[in-house]
Amino acid sequence: MSAIYPLAKESLLNAQINLVSGTFKVALLTAAYTYSALHQYRSSITAATIATSGALASKTVTNGVFDAADITLVAVPGGFTVAALAVYLDTGSAATDNLICYINGLSLPTNGGNIPIAWDNGANKIFAL
Repeated sequence: MSAIYPLAKESLLNAQINLVSGTFKVALLTAAYTYSALHQYRSSITAATIATSGALASKTVTNGVFDAADITLVAVPGGFTVAALAVYLDTGSAATDNLICYINGLSLPTNGGNIPIAWDNGANKIFAL
């Protein structure tokens, strides 16, 4: 089940989050994280986070679809399995970093190397509202 966090939808609709000008990053998650529609901040996922990315680049919003350039997480710690990822708005603190979307269905073992994230090239890209 992949989803846009409901509280992120609310913030987007209230113009509290700008998908183009904000700094967005990706967190790689183990299966220890269980999605909850009530989660709002990155502090809800930190226990299951394997690694976080740098900022997403070339962000666009077209016809209600959010996209960005593909990204590579470098030197991801080994010994884990990436089960999902979360996109979040980086504010500098896990207590206030807004969770935006959750994408699961992954099964990527880590070995200390890089993990490339290639966003969907179809109609939904990272996510569609």
